[in-house]
Amino acid sequence: MNENELAKIVFECGLKVHKVLGAGLLESSYEECLFYELTNCGLKIEKQKALPLIYEEVKFRYRI
Repeated sequence: MNENELAKIVFECGLKVHKVLGAGLLESSYEECLFYELTNCGLKIEKQKALPLIYEEVKFRYRI
């Protein structure tokens, strides 16, 4: 799968979630539904991936 094919799948899944749920919910609601849709499409993804965030030599816990 190339980048354009992957981007199309992600965009379509995100659009579906938005159409079904609408606006105004907490981010976590959209995250769970998008995770469901993406895995349903056969993608292997991770939620809340921990990444290092360093600001002025201070390490913070950060997830994306």
